[in-house]
Amino acid sequence: MPRSRASTAPASTTHRPYRRRTSRTSEPVPADTSRTVGTWAIEHLSPSFPARAPWGTASKLRAWQAEALEAYFRYEPRDFLAAATPGAGKTTFALRLAVELLKRRTVERVTIVAPTEHLKRQWAEAAARVGIPIDPNFKNAHGRYGSHYRGVAVTYAQVAVNAALHRDITLDRRTLVILDEVHHGGDALSWGDAIRESFERAERRLSLTGTPFRSDTSPIPFVTYLQNREGIRTSRTDYNYGYGRALNDGVVRPVLFMVYAGHMRWRTKTGDQMEARLGEGNTKDITSQAWRTALDPKGEWIPQVLHAADRRLSEVRQQVPDAGGLVIATDQVAARAYAAILESICGEKVTLVLSDEKESSDRIQEFSEGTTRWMVAVRMVSEGVDVPRLAVGVYATSSATPLFFAQAIGRFVRARRRGETASVFLPDVPVLIALARALELERDHALDRTSTDAEGDLWNPEDAMMAAAERDSKASDSLQQEFAFEALDSHAAFDRVMYDGAEFGGFAEPGSDEEWDFIGIPGLLEPDQVHELLRTRQARQAKRAANRPPAQPGETSSAPPPVYRTLKEQRSLLNSLVGLYAKNSGEPHGLVHAELRRLCGGPAVAQASVTQLQARIDLLRKRLGHH
Repeated sequence: MPRSRASTAPASTTHRPYRRRTSRTSEPVPADTSRTVGTWAIEHLSPSFPARAPWGTASKLRAWQAEALEAYFRYEPRDFLAAATPGAGKTTFALRLAVELLKRRTVERVTIVAPTEHLKRQWAEAAARVGIPIDPNFKNAHGRYGSHYRGVAVTYAQVAVNAALHRDITLDRRTLVILDEVHHGGDALSWGDAIRESFERAERRLSLTGTPFRSDTSPIPFVTYLQNREGIRTSRTDYNYGYGRALNDGVVRPVLFMVYAGHMRWRTKTGDQMEARLGEGNTKDITSQAWRTALDPKGEWIPQVLHAADRRLSEVRQQVPDAGGLVIATDQVAARAYAAILESICGEKVTLVLSDEKESSDRIQEFSEGTTRWMVAVRMVSEGVDVPRLAVGVYATSSATPLFFAQAIGRFVRARRRGETASVFLPDVPVLIALARALELERDHALDRTSTDAEGDLWNPEDAMMAAAERDSKASDSLQQEFAFEALDSHAAFDRVMYDGAEFGGFAEPGSDEEWDFIGIPGLLEPDQVHELLRTRQARQAKRAANRPPAQPGETSSAPPPVYRTLKEQRSLLNSLVGLYAKNSGEPHGLVHAELRRLCGGPAVAQASVTQLQARIDLLRKRLGHH
């Protein structure tokens, strides 16, 4: 957990008018302490946009926001990095700070730098509510913005195109620069250089992030890095408000992770037919391909999971009528297919967001203000976009970095009323399960990491541009492949619910009573009630399974057998059984392996999945029993 310069004492839930405190020691106070925060429109600002402040929070500022302001004005530094979990109200904190600095005449103008066009407009609308006119439509070609504005909202990409222009705008007046989701400043070397050039001489810089780390080791501009005992440089936040504390304060919703496994079949580029179950403990390569198969809209896994998610949304809407759902897709082709499937399930038009264009921004705004059920998006809605009514999510993307995952889950945790929970449907992929378990952990951005530090990432979205370039240069390689990857079949199975550090439930077929026990819990419950209800339904599920009549001879159970062995142990067991069979039959080991492969399918032992090895083990055991 990152260390904060701010006090870690429990914050009061009632707001006291903020006054700058004089130092109790002999330390000089850098700023005039005779002035206090005044009464502007910001005094009546809701702690989170666009919803009203929820229960138990301060009438004007949330406790953490007042605490962060106090931390800032204690020293009034030129640079300040505030890390707050998505949904906590970073916009409110930043605008309150901006109003106060404008009022004190510390700054005269405000420049807001955001990752996307949609967020530019979202910031401008929020600023207008507190009396700061911001121009979100400013183009580099304009040269300067109108005198009737107090500042501009621009994107990181826009700054990178013409750093000199933005440097001149910054130097023209004393400027506060707000860097929203500042980790994007390290997306590309040229971006980082441009941001430094543009804002190096700004009067004040406020950096905001909901995830104070990146998946790579690119330094973030204007962030301080300190060496730890291992010699690794780690980012230092000036104030941190993590998910765990926000959850305890009732500022964000708790998350129910609905984990779905299932059986997958696909053909590899070498022509081998593979099969595996999600969550079996296979190699990363097999897991990645099984995951890819699950997300293929032509299979059954996605329709079954989307159907379950829609049932969950219907249950939530019994108590929260305007609750909405979001499916996060890997690419535009998948997004369109998922939207078509959802429309056939719910019988309602689905909002489709495919790019960072104004038309897409308008669609998000319309969805946010409406009551329709579903939105499907690629990357745009994964970060910063404020749609507080989102309550159910489907993580149907191959992105697996901690940064992307945290930002994606952040779309569902914005609390509006007491008792709301978020439900996110996840494929049973080890890296995603690990990220879900670590949701309450906070991480700093570490430089100087070794290559092994990122081994858990199956796909890094921040490397997408480089990967695309490499694909172009290797296009001829694909001509040498006899086959292309092909998803053949997929089937979903409810596996478990992860909630509050515990796991509930077991294998269940889609549409069964066992599945409904968990996806059908009420949409408004206190956290302790959710925990108790999950335990009760798990006990009921176990009792139902115990009373189920045993399978008749010749019948097979649809539930997967428990995986007791690792791949290494399974290979060792198979080789032992092959040796025993070869000794009894007089056949060479190689012929036995070849015959097993012919009968059971799949590649050689070294490349086979847990499911395929188990099939060969079961077949050999039957033969040895009759030998």
